[in-house]
Amino acid sequence: MFRKTHLALIVALGAGVVSIGAAATAESFSGGSGHQAYTAIKNAEGATIGTLKIDQERYGKSRVTVAVRGLTPGYHGFHIHTTGICDPKSTDPATGSPFFSAGGHFNLGTGGHGEHTGDLPALLVGADGTGNASVVTDRFRIGQLLDKDGSAVIVHGLPDNLANIPTRYTDANGKAGPDEATLKTGDAGGRIGCGVITGR
Repeated sequence: MFRKTHLALIVALGAGVVSIGAAATAESFSGGSGHQAYTAIKNAEGATIGTLKIDQERYGKSRVTVAVRGLTPGYHGFHIHTTGICDPKSTDPATGSPFFSAGGHFNLGTGGHGEHTGDLPALLVGADGTGNASVVTDRFRIGQLLDKDGSAVIVHGLPDNLANIPTRYTDANGKAGPDEATLKTGDAGGRIGCGVITGR
């Protein structure tokens, strides 16, 4: 009698340990902490053209998920910018592009374009004007984006070359490699969409 009861207790405790272990594993792989950030991406006319979600993952990584619609087919530059203000009336004095208020690329280091903390892979839009992408990065955590002046996501009108201009190429002035503008933006063109990143 004692033996059967003892065995039953061991089985019950073992099942409990397995259950707890499975729950802990599920929590670990889902992020556990629940840190998220989100924004709606709007064009200069105020229409929503997409969404951005950032999930905090394990090992200091962040998963960035974006969906857009109504854009021209092809590649579009796509970056986190340094200031959480999306004012379409704030225009770049050099190019006339809206959303100048969002500042330059978010950067915790000193490198040029391609090494900026907020640089992300170019976003590919299909023939129907929609695009979706998900990328995991260890360049930033959500808390760093939600600093005193916040941050924003910008979608650009042109492809982003990530300043990958080999020195065998020269510009109109005979200078080899990327020029100053390319080193800042990757020649991604005007800002066609902006969203202020907020935590939730």
